Amino acid sequence: MFPEVRIPDLGYPRFEMAEQDWKDPVIEAYKRDVDVTLLRKNLRLTPEERILAAMELQKLAEEVRRAGREARRRQ
Repeated sequence: MFPEVRIPDLGYPRFEMAEQDWKDPVIEAYKRDVDVTLLRKNLRLTPEERILAAMELQKLAEEVRRAGREARRRQ
């Protein structure tokens, strides 16, 4: 279907990606705290839906900042 693409040999050493048969303890520690359901939910969204969600989150952040400034002003 697609034409074969040949990568020219420029004399640099070639490195093959080795299968990772060990687990990095730092990555494993972080993975415990990842909510995979949220990742899957977001991956189901279209790029446009993701942008709109990010814009809504930004609006919320701005409102929280405004409310915080207003509360500090009242003290």
